[in-house]
Amino acid sequence: MHILVIDDERAVREILSEACRRAGYSVDEARDCTEAASKLVRGDVDLALCDIKMPDGNGVDLVRSMKESRIETSFIMVTAFASMENAVEALRAGASDYVIKPFDVEELLHRVQQIASLRGLREENRMLKKIARRESGRFRFTSPSMQAVERLAGKVAPTDSTVLVTGESGTGKGVLARLIHEQSRRSDNLFLPVNCSAIPENLLESEFFGHTKGAFTGADKARKGLFLQADLGTLFLDEVGELPMHMQTKLLHAIEEKEIRAVGSEQARRVDVRIIAATNRDLHQMVRDGSFREDLFFRLSMFHIHIPPLRERKSDIRALIEFVLERAREQHGTPNEIGLTAEAEALLLGYGWPGNVRQLENVINRACILAEDDTIAVGDLPPEITRSMGTVPSHGTAIATPGYLRDQLREYEASLIYRMLAETGGDRRLAAQNLGIGLSSLYRKLEEFEALGIGPQSAQRTESGKPAGQLSTG
Repeated sequence: MHILVIDDERAVREILSEACRRAGYSVDEARDCTEAASKLVRGDVDLALCDIKMPDGNGVDLVRSMKESRIETSFIMVTAFASMENAVEALRAGASDYVIKPFDVEELLHRVQQIASLRGLREENRMLKKIARRESGRFRFTSPSMQAVERLAGKVAPTDSTVLVTGESGTGKGVLARLIHEQSRRSDNLFLPVNCSAIPENLLESEFFGHTKGAFTGADKARKGLFLQADLGTLFLDEVGELPMHMQTKLLHAIEEKEIRAVGSEQARRVDVRIIAATNRDLHQMVRDGSFREDLFFRLSMFHIHIPPLRERKSDIRALIEFVLERAREQHGTPNEIGLTAEAEALLLGYGWPGNVRQLENVINRACILAEDDTIAVGDLPPEITRSMGTVPSHGTAIATPGYLRDQLREYEASLIYRMLAETGGDRRLAAQNLGIGLSSLYRKLEEFEALGIGPQSAQRTESGKPAGQLSTG
C-alpha cells in the first residue's frame, strides 16, 4: 500500500513517514494542499494521512475535491484542532477516520492496517465481479501420469516458487494453476488469471502495472494494474510465450525486484505476488530462436510441470465424460441423469481428442443440448467424432441393413479392447484400468463379443478399415 503524508510540520511528516516505512508501506510526503493535490490526482495513493489546517488551504476541502474527482484514496485526518464539528465535517467529506495530535503511533498504524484490509477486501470483491470464476468439484484422475502431476502440484503449492505449466491447448493448465493457488498459503487472497495473448501490445504495460490519470491519451482516470490487483495473491499468466520482448524485460524486473511502476508515475510500488505461468509453445526453442529471454525462462521455470495430452492418458476419458455429464446436469437443471448409448460411448472412448479436455467438454455439453430422453446417441455427436469410427465400404454407400451402425460400433469397441489386452500382455485388470472401465465390465464385454463371434482378428479387420458390415462367425 502507498501512503501520502500531508502536513506542513516537517517533524510530523518525518515521524509518520518513518513509522509507515517500518510497517512495510511505501511512503511519499507533501508540505501543503497544492503539493498534495498534484500527487493525489495521479491516482496511485491508497491512503493519505492529512492535516486539516495548512498554510494554503483546508484538508477537508482537499478530501472533498479528491472525492469529486473520483480519486479512490482513503483519508485519515490528523489535527491538533479537535472538535466534534471538525470530525463530522471530515467524515461527511469522505474521510475514513480522524485522529488528534498528539497521537499514539501504534494506534495510528493499527487504524492504517484496518483501512488497508478494508481496501483489500473491496478490491477483491470488485475483481470477483469481473472474473467468471468457475466453481467445480475436484476431479480425481485415474491415469498414473496425471496422478504424478497432482503430486507435483501438491509439493510446490505451499511454497512461493514460480511455476511454469506447459502442455497442449485444452489440457487444463488453468485448472492446475488454480489448484496450486487453492492449496497455497495465499488461498484466501485473489487468484487472477490473465491471457497474455488477448491484450493489445500497446496496452500491455498499462494492464500489467497500471497507469496514473493523464498518463496518456484516454487515461481519464487512474487504473491499478494486474500486479497490484493480485497483491498477496497469485497472478496466472496464461500464454506467456506470446509476450513481446520489451514486455518480457519489464516482467522479469517485476518478478526479480518485487516492485512495479505505473505508467506515468515516478513512485515504485512494492508487490507480493506469486507468479504461475503457462504456455503451449516450446519456450526452449523460442530461447534458441532469440524470441524469448533466457533469464526470464529460467526465472519462470523454477518449478516446471508438464500436462500430457488426453490421447496419452485414455484411462481418464471415461471419468471425465461422467464428470462433465454430472456438471452439465446441474447447470441445466435437469432432474434426471444424462446417459450415453453404448455406441456413443465407444466412439468417445476411442476418439483421439486433439483439442484435449476442452474439446471433450464442448462435445459433451453440445450433446446434452441435442439429446432426447436424457440419452446421448451417436447422432448427437459432432461429425469429427462420428467420422473417426472407420471407413465406409468402398462401393459408395453404407450398407442399408438394420443394425449396421450398431454392429460397426460394437466391433470398433472390440478392436479397442483387444488391442489394449495385447498391449498389457493379457492382463485384464490393467487393461480395464487403462480403458477406464471396471474389471467386471471388461469381462461382460468379452463374454458379449465371444457370444457374437467377435474375436481379435475380426476386430483388427474392422479397425484397419476393411468391411465389417456383418459379424464374424469365427
